[in-house]
Amino acid sequence: QVQVVESGGGLVQAGGSLRLSCTAIGLSFDDYALGWFRQAPGKEREGVACISWSGTSTYYAESVKGRFTISRDNAKNTLYLQMNSLKPEDTAMYYCAADRIDWVLLPKYTYWGRGIQVAVSS
Repeated sequence: QVQVVESGGGLVQAGGSLRLSCTAIGLSFDDYALGWFRQAPGKEREGVACISWSGTSTYYAESVKGRFTISRDNAKNTLYLQMNSLKPEDTAMYYCAADRIDWVLLPKYTYWGRGIQVAVSS
């Protein structure tokens, strides 16, 4: 059974940083493309960042370019999202997703975590 679990969320002041982690078990981690998505109350889920199975290709939403960095450590079955210069509008539930197909920032991934809350105060 595949399990995807996020960690590292919390409350931070505007301008601060957080690093989210995501581990996935029950699948061949290095065969899967991975993505981070977020959903704020009353809004649709949006793609934040994604990374190819090899880690050589990444893509970011315009709203986070230059502030967020996605990376993966296939030896540790772990995906990361380093978030710097956080803004109140980054407040949302953040989700990790995995699929053999690289959906980039489309929310069509097969496997999803339950999400973790990130709150940025002004």
